[in-house]
Amino acid sequence: CPAARYQLAFLLLLLDELRVSTGAGGSGGGGTGPVRAHAALSPQVPPARCALFDPAFSAREAAALRALGLCLLPENEEGKHGVEGAATLFYMVHCGKALYNNLLWSNWSPAALSKLVIIGNSFRGIEERLLSRILERDYSYIAKVLKGVEEVALPSHPRYLDTFNDTSVHWFPLDKLQELSPEVWDCVEEPMYQDCEDLEIIRKGEGAPAKS
Repeated sequence: CPAARYQLAFLLLLLDELRVSTGAGGSGGGGTGPVRAHAALSPQVPPARCALFDPAFSAREAAALRALGLCLLPENEEGKHGVEGAATLFYMVHCGKALYNNLLWSNWSPAALSKLVIIGNSFRGIEERLLSRILERDYSYIAKVLKGVEEVALPSHPRYLDTFNDTSVHWFPLDKLQELSPEVWDCVEEPMYQDCEDLEIIRKGEGAPAKS
């Protein structure tokens, strides 16, 4: 669809603009396009350092992405991907809330979260649209990190309203994270979503819905 093509084009342009080392390779998370950054800088991120996953990719779509040099993850991680100490950008435009929540859970410490940058649905927008009890019950890691995140909305453009609406760049300054209550970091229970009525993601082992 046009929106997906625009999002892919934005990702490829982003890879051209980023500066990373020429050394170690990158890795990714479910429903994301992560890129790892280090000290010695090169002109751009090689596409092979960007890992993608979407359970709804068709065989033709997967082949086209590989032809562009991008790496496809072999399984659905449901966004549960740890950064392992490396600064990592997650490109998650219009992903389900559970993917952001799972990503935060997988990196639930000030040291790890301070290495994350997320381009995706506005966390402030999620907070505004959900009842607080639902946010805290189903997406507790988003709820707990709201006071430790900075976000800037992408500029709006009338041609791309459906493509990048409600999209922000999020980062987690270490000093803000360290100001959060120590109790915030004590609970590291894996999200299960038993009571969530509208999960918005495809779980590991589930098939993708048929495309119309």
